[in-house]
Amino acid sequence: MMGSHALTDAPVRSSEAGTSDGAPFSDLVRAAAARTPDALAIDDGIRSLTYAALVRAVDRLAVQLGELGLMPGDRVMIVGENGVALAALLLAANRAGARLVLENARRAGPEVSGIANHCRPRGVIFVTEGSSDAAQHAARFEARALTDPEIGSFAIARRDVSDEGEGADPDFGAMIYTTGTTGTPKGVMLKDGSLVFIASMMERLRHIGPSDRVYGILPITHIMGLASVLLGTLRNGATVYLRSRFSPDECLDEIDALQITALQGATAMFAKLAERGQARGWTAPKSLRFTAAGGCPIDLTVKRKVESIFGTTLHNGYGLTEAASICWTRLEDGTPDDSVGPPLPGVEVKVLGTDGGEIAPGGTGELWARGPNVTVGYFRDPVMTARCLTPDGWLNTQDLARIGPDGRVFIVGRTKDVIIRSGFNVYPLEVETALNQHPAVAHSVVVGRAVEGNEEIVAFLELAGSGSELPEDLGSHLRGILSPYKHPTAFVVLPSLPLAANGKVLKSQLQTIARDMSI
Repeated sequence: MMGSHALTDAPVRSSEAGTSDGAPFSDLVRAAAARTPDALAIDDGIRSLTYAALVRAVDRLAVQLGELGLMPGDRVMIVGENGVALAALLLAANRAGARLVLENARRAGPEVSGIANHCRPRGVIFVTEGSSDAAQHAARFEARALTDPEIGSFAIARRDVSDEGEGADPDFGAMIYTTGTTGTPKGVMLKDGSLVFIASMMERLRHIGPSDRVYGILPITHIMGLASVLLGTLRNGATVYLRSRFSPDECLDEIDALQITALQGATAMFAKLAERGQARGWTAPKSLRFTAAGGCPIDLTVKRKVESIFGTTLHNGYGLTEAASICWTRLEDGTPDDSVGPPLPGVEVKVLGTDGGEIAPGGTGELWARGPNVTVGYFRDPVMTARCLTPDGWLNTQDLARIGPDGRVFIVGRTKDVIIRSGFNVYPLEVETALNQHPAVAHSVVVGRAVEGNEEIVAFLELAGSGSELPEDLGSHLRGILSPYKHPTAFVVLPSLPLAANGKVLKSQLQTIARDMSI
């Protein structure tokens, strides 16, 4: 294991206490419907449901799933894209007592099959409504086509699976496989109470309420889209406008047309919105009161560009599939820097050395977290679970961080991403921040490339506008900011950086390109 948790600094814990219980997360919608049954709950641009209609659909579908042979405690995999149908079906499966496995339909066929073979669900639901990708997956699985008058088409494939000799699953409400941007996907098991806890924070810390109109572009098959956007909206009686594909221009247009009040997304998404907004001379409507990035650290250059276009503070948050929403910046703070804020109420954090030893106050080390948001483990992988999760509930995020004197957390990078060049540690985030300060750079990603006895630094750039040529003054720009050993060995200009469905950059693809380069 990782050694002692004793530190010179005590773990940082919010002074507030969060609460959650073991009730199904689908009960959140029922409670909101009791308060405002006729309010619009969910809209995907084609279909929409009020809270009362959503509850009726969820109850009806839950009964139908039982009639199809899916019983409480069964693992049920749901493959789809953002929309009314996906939201209603995942809520219905949870209502029926299933243990959900959520997967984005945009994954390749072998990936979906691989996850199904690993988690061995009793049934796989393909949300074919509005998704040709889901329809193709359904055809490969020879799923039975069904339709519902309010949510549209879906399909179910029953599977004969045996868990004999495997032991009982831990209690979980939803399982999400990590995106695999840096390795083999792993099934992360999350309790209903963890999702309920995060949804409750959207009211408590983000003030989401019945008057809000939330733009839901983050996939609800991923943790941030599921817990913060979908459940955080529906718990609090607001309206969520789910969209399955991101287009910067369409997003800007709909923020205006729908008078959106809250927008969350990945850093790369906001970088693209700022670029298009600036090119169009777009200004945000007065309705927009809250924007927040998550999924990876955000540098100050992107933050300032977004804030100048949107006219609101771009808030930041930090979490991962294994422990969503560890830290959030607070609405009442100006948040002028790149902090991810203090931990959420009820969440503890601390920093340890990579050997499990103590770190001096303010020093950089691996960030550990404990709280109601933390996973119960990796699906049938006790070795990995024991490696990352202690018996008393501390999770090693494997991210490098430092904690300021006021308890705010600053993310430095990932343990595995540190580049060791000529004996010096280089944190990619620091280099990316310097690159993004150049006006010609819209977004950048820095990776290491192993060479004999050393590592080289490779920078991938997405340039602003339609530029494709490396800026001539980029070298002099970096010399004014970074020590020489931190300067990239090579630059690669791409039309756009490759993104996963959840908006994160697919760093593994860039690492492969860098590895195969001849420099």
